[in-house]
Amino acid sequence: MHSLMNAANATPDPALDLWLRRCVWLGCVLLLVPAMRGHNQWLGWLPLWVLGMPLVAWWALHRFRLPGWSGKPGRPSNELSTRRRRGVQARRRSQPVGVRGFRQAA
Repeated sequence: MHSLMNAANATPDPALDLWLRRCVWLGCVLLLVPAMRGHNQWLGWLPLWVLGMPLVAWWALHRFRLPGWSGKPGRPSNELSTRRRRGVQARRRSQPVGVRGFRQAA
């Protein structure tokens, strides 16, 4: 049986990839037509079916991989928050600033 995904190297089927890519481009072109940006009684919101579903199918074909991050490789996302915790904890004032600077009406 022919599978859609080659298990050895996890590359998508090129024919299906090309077909889904063409569906996405067709959906982009169809959204230029004002009638395709509306709502249909039986289908619902048309941009979902014209562009959204082909994009999700194409993304699923590539096993939901996300595009590469342009930041520094290997840097944990919570490094900034751990760096802030190294310092001394800030102290609270004994009385809020608004109460101390408040003048009573004469």
